[in-house]
Amino acid sequence: PSLAAIGMAGIVASFALMIAMATMVASFRDSLDAWLGRVLPADLYVRAGGPVTNAVFGPGDVAVLRGFPGVARAEFTRAVRASLAPDRPDVTVLARPVDPARAALELPLVGAGAPAPADGPPPAWVSEAVARLYGARVGATITLPLAGVGHDFFVAGVWRDYARQWGSVIVREADYVALTGDATRTEAALWLAPGVAPGAITGELRGALAAGQAAEFSAAGELRALSLAIFDRSFTVTYVLEAIAILIGLVGVGATFAAQALARTREFAMLRHLGLTRGQVLRLLALEGAGVCALAIAGGLAAGLLVALVLVTVVNPQSFNWTMEFHAPVGLVATLAALLLAAAIATAVAAGRRVAGRDIVRAVSADW
Repeated sequence: PSLAAIGMAGIVASFALMIAMATMVASFRDSLDAWLGRVLPADLYVRAGGPVTNAVFGPGDVAVLRGFPGVARAEFTRAVRASLAPDRPDVTVLARPVDPARAALELPLVGAGAPAPADGPPPAWVSEAVARLYGARVGATITLPLAGVGHDFFVAGVWRDYARQWGSVIVREADYVALTGDATRTEAALWLAPGVAPGAITGELRGALAAGQAAEFSAAGELRALSLAIFDRSFTVTYVLEAIAILIGLVGVGATFAAQALARTREFAMLRHLGLTRGQVLRLLALEGAGVCALAIAGGLAAGLLVALVLVTVVNPQSFNWTMEFHAPVGLVATLAALLLAAAIATAVAAGRRVAGRDIVRAVSADW
């Protein structure tokens, strides 16, 4: 039992580490994938310039994009920086068309929203980072410096934004124009007519825009695939750690049952002397290995899920200022558990095969 407990401890630790990391990564990736599906509903996205430029779409470019052949619908966004605290990075203010009555359908809201009072300030939807860092809860008022003047907005909801860690605020396009008089835009979302492929009109659109070569065109599928590829590259180290944890678990299983087989040589010899066949002894070892490993897997699974729950619900929001949905990778967990169980059985049998075949008389006489 003491040797079995030592082996179980190694399996519990390694399997818990595997489950915790796999669950955290799966939760983040699935939440990101679902979020991308909500924030990228159009077929084609156009940015006036790169992320480090100040290029914008003027009224002429807006008219071209809205009325270009093959474009069935166009929505525009104006992104500007705003400082809410001198000791913190700027937040991003996004002016875009939003119907307050349909905000829950148009935005990836977290929790319930609240309608803005008719005689109060216009509505705004803050990201989780703004709500956490600046205390902008639903129903509160937030002041945004737009065009050098502070304007009050009613916090109508909190939305999930994985693209801007330091926070963002969405305001209605009409409210932004009325307060600032700014008619320029920085991004466009284009819904194309049936049968029109994004690549078919990109070249013509680029030539028709005053922004010209500075404009960046990206299909929704390309943006989604690129975002997930960046995510996978970012968590490559985590995947490597998972592989190392698997190896640690397998090595621990092998060492444990090899040590047990050597320590119980005389026991197996006595069983053979009493009439058990070599195959029966090996089946006994296989059952013991399966039982010990199954108990260890159950303990590691419980510990790993508990650690993953803490990582997803506590550590992640404190580190990145956003939340994600908890998702356990059932298929991966079942595969890892089956792999460890099979390795435990195979290792136990392999370790006992040599011992169970030793000379019976010599092994039994060691007890006399």
